[in-house]
Amino acid sequence: MGWIQRFKTWREYEKRAVTLEELILQAGIGVDTVTKEQALNIPSVAGCVEIISNTVAMLPINLYKDENGQVSIVDNDIRVSLLNDDTKDTLNAYQFKKQLIEDYLLAGNGYAYINKDRNKVKSLHYVDEVNVSVNKNVDPIFKSCDVLVNGATYRDFEFLKLTRKTKDGVTGKGIVDEHNDMLSVAYLTMKYEKILLKTGGNKKGFLKAKAKLSPEALEALKTAWNNLYKDNTENVIVLNDGVDFQEASSTSVEMQMNENKRTNSAEVSKLFSVPVGLLEGNVTDDQYKNFIKLCILPILKAFETSLNKDLLLESEKGQYYFAFDTRELLKGDIEKLYRAYEIAIKNGFMQWDEVRYELNYRPYGLNFIKLGLQDVLYNVETKEIYTPNTNKTSNLNNLPAPERGDIVEN
Repeated sequence: MGWIQRFKTWREYEKRAVTLEELILQAGIGVDTVTKEQALNIPSVAGCVEIISNTVAMLPINLYKDENGQVSIVDNDIRVSLLNDDTKDTLNAYQFKKQLIEDYLLAGNGYAYINKDRNKVKSLHYVDEVNVSVNKNVDPIFKSCDVLVNGATYRDFEFLKLTRKTKDGVTGKGIVDEHNDMLSVAYLTMKYEKILLKTGGNKKGFLKAKAKLSPEALEALKTAWNNLYKDNTENVIVLNDGVDFQEASSTSVEMQMNENKRTNSAEVSKLFSVPVGLLEGNVTDDQYKNFIKLCILPILKAFETSLNKDLLLESEKGQYYFAFDTRELLKGDIEKLYRAYEIAIKNGFMQWDEVRYELNYRPYGLNFIKLGLQDVLYNVETKEIYTPNTNKTSNLNNLPAPERGDIVEN
């Protein structure tokens, strides 16, 4: 290809718009996949993980006993203390739950070793998911597995397993693996912005000289150019006559960096089911309620079922169960919930103890339905009318017919 054709090709390349991906590749920061650590460098990812893990970790976990429809809270069980106060490990209960949720979201697996003395749980030990591998059998129906930690083999029931989008109950799929392409775009955009800041916003390009430069002039130009991009101490380069600088990238894409960052942040928030307003501090009540219902409550249910499966004895299952106390979390909805139960009790289609059972409160032992003295009760089958205020019963069939001139109210 002659120099004229190469010049025409370059002019065509110069005219077309350069995409953000091309700018990233030109900057030399392309990566194949994003790791969990790299994903946490993305502000929106770190913010979503922090909000979700903190919200779950601050909630207390109670142990309930359901005996013949009577629900009571079990206070003197060591497992409750391990889950809410001291795990008997280096991590306290708050840090323990927070790390499990972080691994659950990003890697899809949260593991904790259950240290037992016979059937009594002595301590709970968080295990980083990178140190855990699973050896599964080949039977797709009767599945079984062993858990390996640093070469040591454990049975699966010795571990508390919090898994996301799992098909075997032991290994899951996290957001980093599931949406790696989206996270790669956000990560590379952040890295590209960092390079622009480090170089003072200087763009990559090339120098054109009308005449051949001497070795000394060429070396001096290279040194000055390297200093300009290496740090921000050199702000000016003097180009001698006949030397021009040609940019190798388009400014139209760079002007969209802030817009791309906002778009990426919104897309990442969708992956975690977190409202963008919650990260920016201007979330509405409805958005926060949707965040609790769509993001937090499913995670709480996954945590509870894992506790009931691995932390309860076989003899306790069906009678005992673990559950998060969400009253503080759902304060905004509690008023609506209580009003609904108030209507149910007032209208007589629920009893007090039925309501307390659903709220995991101790029952009163009362089987009465609240009735007002002003109400008149009518039995549609026997056509009897009972008036509690006067304690009288009458039958419509036995009532005298109204005489002429009487006013009959319909």
